[in-house]
Amino acid sequence: MFVVLSVCQLFAYDTVNKNLSPKPGEQRKLPIPASLVAGACAGVSSTICTYPLELLKTRLTIERGVYNGLFDAFLKIVREEGPAELYRGLTPSLIGVIPYAATNYYAYDTLRKAYRKIFKQEKIGNIETLLIGSAAGAISSSATFPLEVARKHMQVGLSVEDRSTRMCSMHLQAYLSKKGSKVYIEGLVLAA
Repeated sequence: MFVVLSVCQLFAYDTVNKNLSPKPGEQRKLPIPASLVAGACAGVSSTICTYPLELLKTRLTIERGVYNGLFDAFLKIVREEGPAELYRGLTPSLIGVIPYAATNYYAYDTLRKAYRKIFKQEKIGNIETLLIGSAAGAISSSATFPLEVARKHMQVGLSVEDRSTRMCSMHLQAYLSKKGSKVYIEGLVLAA
């Protein structure tokens, strides 16, 4: 799944970024950085492509003993709950991935440019790239973690009272009023 996610994400990012980035001597095409928009597009495309697999993985992890493997989980969900169920929780995922991917790619791009400017080096080493990528990931995770919590709960049907809070905004509101805001930052250190 990681390979499919990465291929979709990097292809979308490169395609959008190349089309939106100004060529030398050209004006910017957008009032915001191209890497921000390209990152958001990359996140959306990869999420839509891989979401059913993510849902199946979550269900297999949480609902042990209910399914006899990936294919059985897929068939049971489609038969018993309908094909649309494979995309349950997609809305908070998309709402979460847009700022996550946008900030991740933008932070990575910005930190790389800052490194080149500060150290007056065009080439960035592996260790520096690792540190820059880690910092970009931490920034993105911190900004979007509450939506990740809501998405996981919606995927497995853990709504606050019953299955009637399927809409993301309703779920976030109900869960926040029941558990308090602290619940959305629990686990953030592990996620970042």
